[in-house]
Amino acid sequence: MSRTILLIEDEEKIARWVRTYFERAGYDVCWAKDGPTGLTAAQTHYPDLIILDLNLPGLDGLTLCQALRSDPRPAIAGIPLIMLTARVEETDRITGLTSGADDYVTKPFSPQELVARAEAIFRRLEREAPARYVLKDKDLIVEVEAHQASLAGRPLELTPSEFAVLVTLLRHRGQALSRSQLIELALGHDYEGEERTVDVFVRQIRRKIEPDPARPQRIITVFGVGYRYE
Repeated sequence: MSRTILLIEDEEKIARWVRTYFERAGYDVCWAKDGPTGLTAAQTHYPDLIILDLNLPGLDGLTLCQALRSDPRPAIAGIPLIMLTARVEETDRITGLTSGADDYVTKPFSPQELVARAEAIFRRLEREAPARYVLKDKDLIVEVEAHQASLAGRPLELTPSEFAVLVTLLRHRGQALSRSQLIELALGHDYEGEERTVDVFVRQIRRKIEPDPARPQRIITVFGVGYRYE
């Protein structure tokens, strides 16, 4: 699964340049040209990392960064962020970092270095959270330890078994799991229900997370095998 980078940058030439290098490295990149659009994109699409210019029209980078860090939703407040700026004074760098940025890069910069810094942040986050306590798929957020899930900011009412099945499918995204595997991984080897009970759990989950449960886009049926989270 590729990670999504939200680039908030008003200079089109720089944006195209950065986007090209990140896409070559295997990332998906969304681009916003001003502060208000970037803030909305972050709150709507839940990117894996934000690259944010300090000087933006409509809403400056520091204010935008502070708005994200103060968001009551952990999945938004915790998005890692790299700040870009043409300013070189140490006070500007300190201000950027104390406002909540994870890293600070001054222009002109090497796009390879920017990609490397983003990947260093991802590696650090993986070391700090090896159990992946937050699982994401666009607007679907699952906080494993808190046993909470939300879709587009709206809490989902999931039974414990439905929650366990959803977490298992997300953790094995892209992999087809049989019903017996889902029971073993999600519900435990001592689960006494029928394998076909998994179908009921999946049907209920689809009803809660799919725009059209009859034509699922997230949890796909793999005929003759079981299910796969797309």
